[in-house]
Amino acid sequence: MELEGVEIEDTFAEAFPIKVARVLITAVNEKWAMEAAKETTGFGTSVIGCPSEAGIDRILSPEETPDGRPGVAIMICHFKKDGVKGQLLGRLGQCVMTAPTTAMFNGLEAEETLPIKLHFFGDGFESEGEVGGRAVAKIPVMGGEFICEEEYGVKPGVAGGNFFILAKDQLSALKAAEDAVSAIGQVEGTITPFTGGVVASGSKTGSLKYKFMHATVNEKYCPTLKDKVESELPADVNGVFEIVIDGVSEEAVKEAMKVGIKAAVKVPGVVKITAGNFGGTLGKYQFKLKEVLGL
Repeated sequence: MELEGVEIEDTFAEAFPIKVARVLITAVNEKWAMEAAKETTGFGTSVIGCPSEAGIDRILSPEETPDGRPGVAIMICHFKKDGVKGQLLGRLGQCVMTAPTTAMFNGLEAEETLPIKLHFFGDGFESEGEVGGRAVAKIPVMGGEFICEEEYGVKPGVAGGNFFILAKDQLSALKAAEDAVSAIGQVEGTITPFTGGVVASGSKTGSLKYKFMHATVNEKYCPTLKDKVESELPADVNGVFEIVIDGVSEEAVKEAMKVGIKAAVKVPGVVKITAGNFGGTLGKYQFKLKEVLGL
């Protein structure tokens, strides 16, 4: 199979279930909404070693937010509902409430909700109010007043949707990865949780040598190991990056994979697109590349 002259391997990306919450952060301008969003989603690349997977969904116009201000939607993902609650409490309390001019609102309609009660910080000086038809807490702070909803939707989502970009050199692979992340950024309800959305150290489950390791280098896709292992890389490939996607649904992840791959294959130097899977041992979702792309 080919797309824009680039080989698309007949394989699938293997993903797994996760619990997801979505938060709308607003501020006096986009700069401060984004500053708070970046801080809140920090250290959220992979559940292999992070307390949750987290990332920026998309930028919101004032017309899309409850308080009519610029905003940024973020997502927080964890295996367990209580884990999502703990991450929301810690991240929102320490990174949004502390940021200048910010407010925050639930960004996900769901049957289940989590109580995130930050009003206790007001020490009795807090009050109740309404913004955009939503019940909010108003907490006096040095910067003025912090306004927040205190119930956040949580629902089953999908984590680990992915594809690999194989290119003739590192910079071509990086440009393709950057373009893919930009395209995925337009798909609502998805995040690319790794730094800048790009994974340089794609992994495999387990270890060949160190049995105490849960994940280690995916040596078959490392260009410097082509002559030392049973490599999966064509001879002319010297740069590989992975894109990992989490989403609120299978459909959202599929759409993100599709637009990301279509953006990546347009970059000169890209040789092949493939995906990471472990024979069904990692998760129950299998996103076949040919079906995702309609090939």
